[in-house]
Amino acid sequence: MTKMMAAMEIKPSGDVDKDFVAMMTPHHQGAVDMAQAMLRYGHNEQLRRLAQEIIVTQQQEIVVMRTALGQPASVPSPSAGQSPSGHSMHMQREP
Repeated sequence: MTKMMAAMEIKPSGDVDKDFVAMMTPHHQGAVDMAQAMLRYGHNEQLRRLAQEIIVTQQQEIVVMRTALGQPASVPSPSAGQSPSGHSMHMQREP
């Protein structure tokens, strides 16, 4: 959360579109990071499925926002336990 909040604190550029993407990208990445923590440590299967969906949709939205501004569309590399597509490789929770 701290990393996300710090990254969202930008100096306004005067370009609302650019500023929107600059603030929303870390916001969405924060959601991805929280969802990945849920997959790693969570126990509720319904919430784990939701976390998987959050990872996919938030990463897709980051790509859409960056593409709209002509920025590189790549999303950050997945952390341990995630495949390159953003899907969890751990369907069962870790011990």
